Amino acid sequence: MKLIVGLGNPGKTYVKTRHNAGFMVLDAVTAVLHLPEWRKAPQDIQVVMTDMMIEGEKIIFAKPQTFMNNAGYAIAALLRYFSLKTADLLVVHDDLDIPLGDIKQQRSRGAAGHNGVASIIEQVGSNDFSRIRVGIAPARKPADGAKFVLGRFGLLEKSRIKKGIASAVAAVQEWALHQK
Repeated sequence: MKLIVGLGNPGKTYVKTRHNAGFMVLDAVTAVLHLPEWRKAPQDIQVVMTDMMIEGEKIIFAKPQTFMNNAGYAIAALLRYFSLKTADLLVVHDDLDIPLGDIKQQRSRGAAGHNGVASIIEQVGSNDFSRIRVGIAPARKPADGAKFVLGRFGLLEKSRIKKGIASAVAAVQEWALHQK
């Protein structure tokens, strides 16, 4: 069994904001794979989830319904509930240090200033999980990074983030099929 988590903030206020790139990727994955509707997790774990079987293995897709900085609580609860190791976890999230529309895959790294990832590392007690970082960085560094990530993509940014989301969807599918 594997767990694939997209990071974002819940609620209509944050839909399609840069900080919700992880949610956008998982929404695109579920559309491409024609997965069942998002549903609440068992035992009041603060996520919505869906799942599928790939080559006899269950893959769970989840979007924490905590705010970004507390995502680790929900993810740790899911790992415990399904008796999964952090090695079975893939986290998809936005990254202000990567050019808009690019992605970077890595494993067993630090949070690099991302509060959602820091929360996960703190709550699960390990950085031994895979990540797909979706670039949201503009050409020039924004004066206020927190304000920037909570903003929506501009007209000129939309085609580049669509490319990044498509690349991340392919990377999620690859990881689900081949991560051992």
